[in-house]
Amino acid sequence: MTTELTGPRRADRRRRAAPDGRPRRARRAAGRTGRRRRWPWWAEIPAMVVVGLLVALLIKTCLFQVFTIPSGSMENTLRIGDRVGVNKLSPLFGWEPKPGEPVVFKDPGDWLPAQATSGGNPLTGAVGDVLSFVGLVPPKDDNYLVKRVIATGGQTVQCSGTTLKVDGAPVSEPYLFRGDDSCAGMNFGPVTVPEGYVWVEGDHRSDSADSRYHQQERGGGAVPVENVVGPVSAVVWPLGHLDWFGWSGH
Repeated sequence: MTTELTGPRRADRRRRAAPDGRPRRARRAAGRTGRRRRWPWWAEIPAMVVVGLLVALLIKTCLFQVFTIPSGSMENTLRIGDRVGVNKLSPLFGWEPKPGEPVVFKDPGDWLPAQATSGGNPLTGAVGDVLSFVGLVPPKDDNYLVKRVIATGGQTVQCSGTTLKVDGAPVSEPYLFRGDDSCAGMNFGPVTVPEGYVWVEGDHRSDSADSRYHQQERGGGAVPVENVVGPVSAVVWPLGHLDWFGWSGH
């Protein structure tokens, strides 16, 4: 037996079923027209990839760029295979290299041996070029070095015995590779660093072909500040060697 609701009770049920006063069918139609239209997956995925690459390129251009440590010249601060993040935002806000900071700089001229070009799969090579360009992987033609700034333009630097001096004052170097001293058997100086240049040396002093070995070249072994990409802010890989040097790199 069914009983038809009449009067106030029936009206109350209708109000609960349609609180906005519209029939259910009208509300469903309104929901469909107001819903965002989704792209098909085959169009949405490439669009997401493009957006991701553009964001990575923006980060590389203005914020951070990743470089790989290829040698032991900065051990044990930085080890072979470490990937370091370089703060590219600092120079935009007036940062300049300071003594004691590890920095990445472009080869000022023949500091690195010529790299042999190798063949390979053209497709994977092209993908690697794109990822390198946007900064997701280190540069393939990596002609960058990482060293520690010892002195800047106008300062004098020299090493004798086991003591490194800048402007005549001994420099404390707790970051040196264990077993090395500041000179590692190579006396030099005093050398006056030209304005607009920096004198750089590796923490593994006995395994670093740095400013000391290029004194016959332009700048007397010093590196132009314009070649400096920025300060090393962090070790970002591998996970077991994560380290943070700070926004300015020290």
